[in-house]
Amino acid sequence: MFIDEVRIQVKAGDGGNGCLAFRREKFVAKGGPSGGDGGRGGDVVLVANQHYNTLLHFRFNPEHKGERGRHGEGSNRTGRDGKHTEVPVPVGTIVYDYHTGEKIHDFTAHGDRFVVAEGGRGGRGNQHFAKPWHQAPTEHEPGFPGDEHTLRLELKLLADVGLVGFPNAGKSTLISRISAARPKIADYPFTTLEPNLGVVSTEDDKSFAVADIPGLIEGASEGAGLGIRFLKHIERTRLLVHLVDVSEVTGRKPLDDFKIVMSELESFSPELAAKPMILVASKIDVAQDAKRISSLKQLAKRRKLEFFEISAVTGQGIAELKRAMVARVLG
Repeated sequence: MFIDEVRIQVKAGDGGNGCLAFRREKFVAKGGPSGGDGGRGGDVVLVANQHYNTLLHFRFNPEHKGERGRHGEGSNRTGRDGKHTEVPVPVGTIVYDYHTGEKIHDFTAHGDRFVVAEGGRGGRGNQHFAKPWHQAPTEHEPGFPGDEHTLRLELKLLADVGLVGFPNAGKSTLISRISAARPKIADYPFTTLEPNLGVVSTEDDKSFAVADIPGLIEGASEGAGLGIRFLKHIERTRLLVHLVDVSEVTGRKPLDDFKIVMSELESFSPELAAKPMILVASKIDVAQDAKRISSLKQLAKRRKLEFFEISAVTGQGIAELKRAMVARVLG
């Protein structure tokens, strides 16, 4: 199950209480206050981990707490600090304050750490309140409370290339041909119900990530279909590969498909629609009308877009498209 938005509660540990104690030892003529300080509460720390690609683990464990600091003890002994709680999040997670909507942190690299709730300071023992005129103080402080927040976590996949197009345009088959990703592939619309992420390796041992987004239909930016929910996952991409089915099976014109998808991208985010793009005529192995391909090729020429004809089933044009993607992303 792919979960890309959750609400969680974090509570850092409270500080330990300061101690009220007096020194009483044999052969010590005058005792004195000896209450130690309380220990500091443990923090709640979010840590980006590349081995996570969904927020599913928060669905069943939405509360995270730091350990409380131990109380101070006599003989000026300070209580032990509470242990920090480290919570893994996928790379690409954005943290928001649930109530205000304020953006708190954006995790963009593996190992990135952020203290989202700080532990409370330990209270002072009565040793700190001794004065020449007040030599037997009974004052001591309770521990300070740790931070407590309600947060909204939103995951946006970190991919270099985003595959967009109508349902059944061949996006899942393409990502399965150029990477080790194995998404579900079938001959009906909306086979892909969640984003798929694949890593494409090059001949010189470099790599880049490709995201396959569930198909877009007309009205997606207003909630129709599945696309609107997942469009945010390609906001970070550097390149879009727009697949258009040129076979006659769809009953639609390739140019209309292209315009509809571009309109939905524009409605969702003008910046997204303006990203660099490669236009791809897919399923050419079953395309019988050459005019459907040529019309798309003319469109690419007018818009000054790179154009490729591929068949993800037979492999035709895949190598050329992959080289173009490498040149645009890594070149």
